[in-house]
Amino acid sequence: MPTTTAARGVPGGTVLTAEEREVLYALGCGLGDAEIAGVLALPERVVAERLAGVLGKLGLSDRAAAIVHAFDCGLVVPGQGPRRPARAPGTTADRRTGAASGPWLRVSLLGPLRTRLAGRPVDVGPLRQQAVLAALALSPGRSVSRRQLLEDVWGREMPDGNVVPVYVYRLRKSLRLGERPDSVIRRDRYGYGLVRGVAEVDVLCMEDLATRAGEAERAGDLSEAVRLCARALELFRGEPLAGLPGPSAEAERLRLTRRRVALAQRKAGWQLRLGRHAEAIAELSALALEEPLNEPVAATLMHALRRGGRRAEALAVFDRTGRRLADDLGVAPGDELLQARRAVLRGDDAGTGRGRAGAA
Repeated sequence: MPTTTAARGVPGGTVLTAEEREVLYALGCGLGDAEIAGVLALPERVVAERLAGVLGKLGLSDRAAAIVHAFDCGLVVPGQGPRRPARAPGTTADRRTGAASGPWLRVSLLGPLRTRLAGRPVDVGPLRQQAVLAALALSPGRSVSRRQLLEDVWGREMPDGNVVPVYVYRLRKSLRLGERPDSVIRRDRYGYGLVRGVAEVDVLCMEDLATRAGEAERAGDLSEAVRLCARALELFRGEPLAGLPGPSAEAERLRLTRRRVALAQRKAGWQLRLGRHAEAIAELSALALEEPLNEPVAATLMHALRRGGRRAEALAVFDRTGRRLADDLGVAPGDELLQARRAVLRGDDAGTGRGRAGAA
């Protein structure tokens, strides 16, 4: 491990940024990514990016090598406790007020909109104003024009006047820390956006966890894939963006509802491959009650029941779903549901959808 050259990066050197040194220090103290995110008031994905930067700059192979390096260079001293590096002015940690750890702003959209500023709940105003914040939160890393916000939040009911700047002004006032002049909303020539690095949005966290779950599957670690997928699903608190008006919120509500169902199916597919039939059946049964007209969910539940030796229950799912489709939609079961029924009747593994588990 190249500790001699790399050691110039910590402490006090110029190879690592102040934030990267903080991440390395916290890693050497034995903290996980979520704990580091809380201590440094950074989103978990930013912690992962900073850690990747540390590994790349210091030529280290993995987290374990980084922990050893933190001790080798004297950043963390065994038996004497860790030695904190000096913080550069303006780092994320300097923005903390002591009220709570974690990101400056948390925006939760996987349910009714919730905002927390420095750990405290914040009222961000009427529904249209909330929808403006949601539209900005769902556009990470880019600016949203005034015209686009009008179309997203009001659609064909666009108001006259400067309602968008007024709502943004009110949001800026609500989302300041005490008397600080800065806000989490920036403006440039292209429009408005959230300041990079100060906000954590649960939708983005969910997608990050889903991506990591897919990576774990490709690496052959299905148990880790199930764990990460479960964490992603736990972020859902009900109907996404519940009650928020506008075409953008409606489209995202539909997309995120489908995303949740797809993630639940994906997780169940991995559980079945691990032989955890009872877990998959219990979760798919609950999902089927929520989605009685969803044929892929019913088909996946039938496969799970068949693999668990519960063929009669699997056929009952087909019958129940078929009746609902006929009564509510006036349609017959589709190919996926029919294939699941044939697989149950034959007692084989045909049409199990194993290849679909990682596709969501």
